[in-house]
Amino acid sequence: MHINWKKTIIVTLDLMLGAYIITAFAAFDKPNVVSKVCTQVDINIKDEATNGFITASEIKNRLERNKLYPLSKLMHFVNTRIIEETLEQSPFVKKAECYKTEDGHVNITLTQRMPTLRIKSINGDDYYIDDNHSIMPNSHYTSDLIIATGHINKWFARTYVSLLAESLMGSDFWRNQIVQIHVLSDHGIELVPRVGNHIVYIGQLPESNFIGQRKKLIADFMAKKMNRLEKFYKYGLSQAGWNKYSYINIEFDNQIICKKTTVN
Repeated sequence: MHINWKKTIIVTLDLMLGAYIITAFAAFDKPNVVSKVCTQVDINIKDEATNGFITASEIKNRLERNKLYPLSKLMHFVNTRIIEETLEQSPFVKKAECYKTEDGHVNITLTQRMPTLRIKSINGDDYYIDDNHSIMPNSHYTSDLIIATGHINKWFARTYVSLLAESLMGSDFWRNQIVQIHVLSDHGIELVPRVGNHIVYIGQLPESNFIGQRKKLIADFMAKKMNRLEKFYKYGLSQAGWNKYSYINIEFDNQIICKKTTVN
């Protein structure tokens, strides 16, 4: 019987290669993937100094309560997707990203929701509005945000007051000058400035059932009103004195009505 040694050698080499691959997986893959434990958890919170709604310790506590904190756990059983979904359930988290590294680290990066306005309604509601015009719950967070008070329900806060605040925050001057928005019972708007002992009345905001049109109407309305007020500040109050008037009404386009401060 003739033996094909060439074919036999090739088959033998294939078997040896297969055995080597199996041995390599058993020797190297198992210790690195299955047996390796998490030795470090890195939690990075973007804009932490600006927003400050959540801290790394709060994130750690949330994961521990859900038995998901990965430190000292087998890396094979650390589920990054479940960690992300759990953290994104927080009302203060916009986006969570989690990934593992080969050296046994688990990295967690969080993006916070950005508050633009605080609401303290006459009905007792106390919450924040974020940059997507959505409601955020009250927390220990403190910042130099505009505060809106008065007759404000959550619908009016999201639909109108947040757009008003957005217009004010878009201007460096008014962002620093206006500290409070007050909504009257008829939805007339008063503004409380940082400098001066007066209140500014701008009237009622323009209404629309369409978000795009509503945003433009309010932006144009505020630009027109605040431009007139800025000119009055520059050419009127700067000469007469910042505390001469207690109430400034700019509701009407063709006039500014001022009430003098009463001197006792």
